[in-house]
Amino acid sequence: MRRCYIMARGSSILLVFGKSIHVSIQIAFIMASKTFYAVVAGVGAGTGRSVALRFAKAYPVALLARRPESYNDIVDEIKKAGGQAIGVSADTSDEASVKAAFESIKKEFAGKKLAAAVFNVGAGFAVKPFLELKAEDLENSLAGNAKGLFNFAQQTLPQLLEAVPDSPHPPTLVITGATASIRGSARFATFAASKFAVRGIAQSLSREFHPKGVHVAHVIIDAVIDIPRTKDWVVNDGKEDSKISPDSIAESYWYLHAQERSGFTQELDLRPYVEKF
Repeated sequence: MRRCYIMARGSSILLVFGKSIHVSIQIAFIMASKTFYAVVAGVGAGTGRSVALRFAKAYPVALLARRPESYNDIVDEIKKAGGQAIGVSADTSDEASVKAAFESIKKEFAGKKLAAAVFNVGAGFAVKPFLELKAEDLENSLAGNAKGLFNFAQQTLPQLLEAVPDSPHPPTLVITGATASIRGSARFATFAASKFAVRGIAQSLSREFHPKGVHVAHVIIDAVIDIPRTKDWVVNDGKEDSKISPDSIAESYWYLHAQERSGFTQELDLRPYVEKF
């Protein structure tokens, strides 16, 4: 029988079998589930679900949505897979609602620090001719997107700063954007206005918090996402893989979280290989 020697090296444990087999196990991830958590705001059947499942492989996750039916099945799915998750009802456009949500999360995950926060909220998607729009259309879009991010970031950034010294990866805030984040289109005036605002906030937060060790990244999703609601939509002439997979988006979000601070990505854009841009 070969002997196994255990040696500590930095943040790793090195297992040495005989003289030739070396297996390095990162103990940071062994401990992550005990000391850190992730939060995803804007959870549903598409991107939110995939992101929650991906981050649940490493951390307990808190799922935020306005209605329990948006997160209940996902919480159950994570638990059945051996992970830890809670769902919390919250309206990110309401400051008091967001504060209350994080008070609940802190009680449930007492003693844990925040490693990653994802703002995946999309609101105020009114596709109308401009002259048919009303002032409340603009107000609703700005409240759901820009104000929602503002409220979410105010609650998460202090926690992410607290986690900087010992998080397994640089503490991360990932923000979901859209084609409308960088390009206004006919009948999308209110949605583009709010998504432009989200992008502006994300850029400002990046410049303020990157030097403090917190990674803030804005992701432009320039595509139709392949979810149940879009199943029958024909895009890009119906070519295979013409819609973007929410699992692909989730992997990109994890990639951003796992980046070393010597190479932060401030903005990433994702689209299928056949998408025009």
